[in-house]
Amino acid sequence: MSIKKIAIIGSGTMGRGIAYSAAISGLSVNIQDINEASLEDARAYHKKEFDRAIKKEILTREAANKSFESITYTTEMNDAVNDRDLVIEAVLEIMELKTSIFKQLDDLTPKHTILATNTSTMSPTEIAAQTDRPDKCIALHFFNPVPRMKLIEVICGLETSEETIQKAFEFGESIGKECVKINEFPGFAVSRMNCLIGNEAMNMVMEGVGSPEDIDKAMKLGLNHPMGPLELADLVGLDTRLRNMQYLYETLGEKYRPCPILTKYVKAGHLGKKSGKGFYTYSK
Repeated sequence: MSIKKIAIIGSGTMGRGIAYSAAISGLSVNIQDINEASLEDARAYHKKEFDRAIKKEILTREAANKSFESITYTTEMNDAVNDRDLVIEAVLEIMELKTSIFKQLDDLTPKHTILATNTSTMSPTEIAAQTDRPDKCIALHFFNPVPRMKLIEVICGLETSEETIQKAFEFGESIGKECVKINEFPGFAVSRMNCLIGNEAMNMVMEGVGSPEDIDKAMKLGLNHPMGPLELADLVGLDTRLRNMQYLYETLGEKYRPCPILTKYVKAGHLGKKSGKGFYTYSK
């Protein structure tokens, strides 16, 4: 059975991006969050993205309206997931929160439903162990901004079935993404490399090697990266990056120790683009 109906748990940056990518590809999408204001922000984001798609002639107004209407916003988890083929959890990188959600999803979803986590570093095996369907659990690591980034890392837990992996690939292809299969290990492939690069860039700022602007420019022009590591950290959110680094430090050791300036910025509330200030300052 192909995946036609999905739910997203969490309407933050990643959740709303996944929802848009699925809706624009013709899927039925429910997006759930306990915070009504966050759902309204997601709705406003989606309207803006569909309007942009119309202006760029990516979609006709009729197609954009149809896709927008295919997204349902709710604070009720049962309403969001009780008839879905795939549920993607996209909440904060906090293991206790993710495992709590998966326990609920196991009770509320049909038996055929695939349960996926959008974690960028954490163990899908540990998360899946909270359910009675570890064979139908997987990690689908999307990248920010989701509508423009082409990759999904498909990370297999210890008991993830080949059928679940195949359906995950088919889902990714159906929304215009390229998928790579990664066997579970902390940080997977992309986050493991990206966190190291970003952390070293932060160390260079702290050591006075160069300004954030010059370090980012050097990476973009010298290594052909589309975005500098400090710009990217600001976009992801420095609080999110710190949680990722702390997890990798605990699981992989000393080379992933978070840069002190990252910890300092998070304590100061300088979280990057979402707070208006990180390694760069952003206008509202």
